[in-house]
This record gives sequence, structure tokens and C-alpha cells, in this order.
Amino acid sequence: MLIVMNGYPGVGKLSIGRELADTIDARLLDNHTVWNLAFALTERKTPAFYESIKAVRRLADDLICELPAGVPVVMTEALTVGSAFCEEYWAGLEQLSLSRGPLLVVHVHCELEENQRRIQSSDRDLKRKPRDADYAAQNHQRARGLLGKDAEHFMELNVTELTAADAAKEIANWVEYFKAEHI
Repeated sequence: MLIVMNGYPGVGKLSIGRELADTIDARLLDNHTVWNLAFALTERKTPAFYESIKAVRRLADDLICELPAGVPVVMTEALTVGSAFCEEYWAGLEQLSLSRGPLLVVHVHCELEENQRRIQSSDRDLKRKPRDADYAAQNHQRARGLLGKDAEHFMELNVTELTAADAAKEIANWVEYFKAEHI
């Protein structure tokens, strides 16, 4: 089972993902674990940048496929409609789900003011995450759609008023309901 939390930077995906992985005894692969090699060693948005992300992603997919079948994998992403790279990346997730069980998609979002507050957290520096409140505002203004809304198993979660633990609990309840109905 792949549980993909897709949302704009600073909404709390990694914090929620950590809580969720602990709650459902899953592995966690956050997008910055995949992307940070490219951020560290290449120029952003160059062919080398994208190729390094693809190479790390191929390795991650191989390792995910080696996990025991019953081990869920929680993934965090920030993949938007209209980006050829994001759409190719999303297609890879869909392909991975064919061998790793169902794909459950959660769109995580929050109100702009909360997004701006969260994105400025100093904890984000450790993962080379953006911390600019204006960046959050730009994402809200552009409002590019998130990939995965058409997934067969889809949940939308507004986390403006939720702690990471509360959000993880809501997702875990949805996952348990899904498992009871489909597995």
C-alpha cells in the first residue's frame, strides 16, 4: 500500500507523515529525502537536477519493492498539474502502485495564514525546505492543481486547525476503513 500525501510546501506533510508512519507501522519516504541530493549537487531546474532526482527515485522504487508486501509506505510530495516533470513523476507513482498494492492519495492543505506561519519554522532548514512566507502566498495565488485528485482512493484534508497527530489520526482512520473494505 502506498499512501501519498500531496500538498504545497509548508502545510505539514512531513510532520503528519511521521505521525502517520508511527501510527500505522509504515515506512516514510518524504520528498526532500529524494530531492535533496539534487539540491546539494546540481543547479536547480537543470537537466542534471532532474536526472539526479529520477535516479534517486528509481533506487527508492527498487527498495520499496523489496519491502515485505504488508508494509505500507507513506510518501510526501508537492506535485502539481501542468508540470511535465511532476506529471512524469506522478505516473511513476501510479506504476509503482501496481506492484506495491493500492495507491491512496491525500491532498493536504491549509489556509494561507497558517501556511505562512508553518513555512517559516526553523525546523525546515534541516531538510533544505523553503521558509519564505511569500513563497506560500505565491502558491496560494497561483493555485495550480495538485496531482492525484482523480485517484480511485482519494481524501482531501484541510489541516488548518489540526495538529500533525490529529491529521495523522484522520488519515489512519481512513486507511483502516479502506483496508476493512478492500483488503
